[in-house]
Amino acid sequence: MSAGALGELEAQIVGCRACPRLVAWRELVAREKRAAFAGETYWGRPIPGFGDPAARLLLLGLAPAAHGANRTGRVFTGDRSGDFLFAALHRTGFANQPTSVRAGDGLALCDAWITAAVRCAPPANKPTPGERDRCLPFVVRELELLERVRVIVCLGAFAWDAALRLLTAGGVDPPRPRPRFGHGVEVALDGAPVLVGSFHPSQQNTFTGRLTPDMLDAVLARARTLADGSLPGERV
Repeated sequence: MSAGALGELEAQIVGCRACPRLVAWRELVAREKRAAFAGETYWGRPIPGFGDPAARLLLLGLAPAAHGANRTGRVFTGDRSGDFLFAALHRTGFANQPTSVRAGDGLALCDAWITAAVRCAPPANKPTPGERDRCLPFVVRELELLERVRVIVCLGAFAWDAALRLLTAGGVDPPRPRPRFGHGVEVALDGAPVLVGSFHPSQQNTFTGRLTPDMLDAVLARARTLADGSLPGERV
């Protein structure tokens, strides 16, 4: 893995303006801001992934939150979903601290890399299929550069679908019929990282109890076991 190549990819992501609807929305939000963050300068650009370049675990989310990563410039940072996720990563040994509110606040990931299927905050948190597909090459390249990744935890159904498309773009044929998303579902294909499904740590899921801390911890613990290779996932 080349740190220079990851830096080049980050520059390409941050400079992307391929989706007019997303460009307009992310920049509008950055100008108008939320009242609670009126004194802050929003990032307002596409969001690169971050973490440990030697990671064996890749966490794949949907897209940046309008007043979270679109404000802070780091995926899952500055919103309730990130609060829930980083606490779980800390409990399971993938992060050095349980909270993160901004880039440069001391957070460091160990053996984990966090990224998103779509790099710009979308209106109503709903990217279009075309926007998803235009962003896909960024994730494909990211996975190529993160040579040690053995497990991809897909945070939500959108990320699950994106991960299957990611593997297909990388030359791996997914099984037919396509595996359906579910919390704790695993798909292991020869020549590809194991996919593990998890409900997204959105407030809709965490406030209702659909996703609990114990449930997310169990997924991350399973991901570590799969990365260690002691219990390989079922082949499909």
